[in-house]
Amino acid sequence: MALALEQRAMKDDVMLGDTPKAMKRRRRVQDVKTRGRLWKHSTVQDIDGLITLSDLDDLFVFSLVRNPWDRMVSYYHWLCEQTFDHAAVALAHSLDFEAFVIHPQTRAALKASPARHYLTDTAGQERADLYIRIEHLADDAQKLWGHLGFKLDIPHANKSTRQTDFRSYYSAASQDAVAEAAAEDISRFGYSFDR
Repeated sequence: MALALEQRAMKDDVMLGDTPKAMKRRRRVQDVKTRGRLWKHSTVQDIDGLITLSDLDDLFVFSLVRNPWDRMVSYYHWLCEQTFDHAAVALAHSLDFEAFVIHPQTRAALKASPARHYLTDTAGQERADLYIRIEHLADDAQKLWGHLGFKLDIPHANKSTRQTDFRSYYSAASQDAVAEAAAEDISRFGYSFDR
């Protein structure tokens, strides 16, 4: 999605992330004082200072969401490839997938970051105009295409080498651990382990 949007970015647009244009434009925000870290997974609260609450009123705010069981497999594999100093990286390096998912630290982190967490402002108001389920992109993105006035061609980037079917990674215990920790998003977005 970021790569597709980047193709339409104007020269003065601020971009956060690791896409080519965003990397080139990092200096534009390096001295901006914000509430949190400015990176590709910044929350609406993190960017307070870069934009104001009233700025949010004029923006179309959306996010992609993913089946929590698939998200956990992706997260684990990504962490295993990282070398920076972080508790989750250390945990993934020291545990197999099953133990990582069941670990209290992993479960607490997943429970603390439902989709709404990313789009809730400093006043506690959820600012989402749209959530797009990756698994239902063609249908869920129609509202975004309508807002933009055109359809984006979204390339499949950052392909991983993990097994395609996330279900093959799970035991009953790890499946239940994700179900409990991600119950809010599972209910809200109609996710299930088998679909």
